[in-house]
Amino acid sequence: MKQVRALIVEDNPFMATVLHDMLLQHASDIAAIDVVHTGHEALAFIAASKPNVVFLDIELPDMTGFELLQQVGEISFKTVFTTSHSHYAIKAFRFNALDYLVKPINESELKEAIQRIGNTTPSVDVSLALQNLGAKSVEEQKLVLPTQTGTLRFALKQITHIEGVRNYSYIYLSNGTRELSSKNLAYFEDILLDKSFFRSHRSYLVNKYHIGALKDDQFVLKNGVEIPISRRKKTEANSWFFKNECATSLW
Repeated sequence: MKQVRALIVEDNPFMATVLHDMLLQHASDIAAIDVVHTGHEALAFIAASKPNVVFLDIELPDMTGFELLQQVGEISFKTVFTTSHSHYAIKAFRFNALDYLVKPINESELKEAIQRIGNTTPSVDVSLALQNLGAKSVEEQKLVLPTQTGTLRFALKQITHIEGVRNYSYIYLSNGTRELSSKNLAYFEDILLDKSFFRSHRSYLVNKYHIGALKDDQFVLKNGVEIPISRRKKTEANSWFFKNECATSLW
């Protein structure tokens, strides 16, 4: 990785100092490290100094990290988000395949993030995350999945269901194709349950957008595919399906 300039955006002076010192120790390719404490200071610095990488606290006193990025315009730098133990924020990072560090920052995780900085393209996934934030509906949001050969991006409305097979998952799409992911079904359950998906069975996660009806112990998709519902999930499935839904049950 070429010599780069880093910016730390962190409202907690102690945490900023800790990250600054850790970067000095572990990131020899970072030639300069600057620190600001608010979103407005960060916007001014980014416009004037053009950093190559920004370590961005997601919760600043004057705006969120995402709100800051929405005001930047063209994002020409790589972004590593930093956050406290917020499950909601981490789910958002994972859904968008964004790079993040959980505070207090772990040395080994920081080293891994530094390695990724040299292997990723700036702004692409961050720009997609901003598009997701601006999507008019959940179905229009895009799931980002890094793979060994590149990055897959699916609009949620394209995904009919996901099938878990051991430690892998098959993502079934509305065009009749499927993609293999190295992520297990629990990973997808964690990031998709608040986006109209339901774990109906130990091996299946189903998208409400594509469900046509309930029939006995299965969901019937609009394309005719039948997704099983386990006995212990039957009551929960019924409640979930009919919540704010005008659908016809075949039970």
